Amino acid sequence: MTVDELLAETRHTLADTEAPATEARLLLAAALDRDRAWLYAHGGDPVPDAAAQQARTWARRRAAGEPLAYLLGTREFWSLPLTVGPGVLVPRPDTETLVEAALECIPEGEVRSVADLGTGSGAIALALARERPRATITATDRSPRALERARDNARRLGLAQRIRFLQGDWFGALGKTRFHVLVSNPPYVARGDPHLAALRHEPAEALIAGEDGLTDLRILAAGAPAHLLPGGWLLVEHGADQGAAVRALLEGAGFTAVSSLRDLGGRERVCRGRLPL
Repeated sequence: MTVDELLAETRHTLADTEAPATEARLLLAAALDRDRAWLYAHGGDPVPDAAAQQARTWARRRAAGEPLAYLLGTREFWSLPLTVGPGVLVPRPDTETLVEAALECIPEGEVRSVADLGTGSGAIALALARERPRATITATDRSPRALERARDNARRLGLAQRIRFLQGDWFGALGKTRFHVLVSNPPYVARGDPHLAALRHEPAEALIAGEDGLTDLRILAAGAPAHLLPGGWLLVEHGADQGAAVRALLEGAGFTAVSSLRDLGGRERVCRGRLPL
């Protein structure tokens, strides 16, 4: 079977995924250990049996709903190549909105202390460390598996010396330390949300937050003032329909300058508020 023939077969297998043609090329390129450009120039080349079998296996797993990032083992976030895998939430492009908002609260060239709560793969902490080299970054997660993944990403990207990794649930690992900025992409999906079926391969504890999706956001809003310096910022990602509820949580916790930011799709995605001076 040639490259082009196997691509056609793989696209058919992936017909119900978001981008069958793109995903077929990504899977076949990975199975052949080539880049996608090579596929265009070698469409008539035969595919070794082992590579063809690997591509078919991956395609079946992807068609069954397994995240593409788990199959490939990598996901790009903020132009950083991150390793990902089962047990760790796959970084989403929408979360780059959270990074952009946090950078606005961390003046370039100034020393600031930042904590990323529930770091997962380390995506947010690593992006902030890359963009703000004078900031001191702490990344926490209750999952040892996630923390190890985040540490591995930091080592590969040469940022391991810039980030302190601590195990603990939300503020549990911080002790009495206060920060200039707290940032988090917490679970925010309601327990009965129908979208969970499509996310069944990712860790439920990183997705589900009680009956209304706000359980962890409530914890973050209520606990943040005790871990922020005067004038410090709390920034959280949330669901597209939760903006008003999260603004109310931050205002109720005493934050000022509370506002929402929209993602690339125009949906409210991030809420931030400032602790009074």
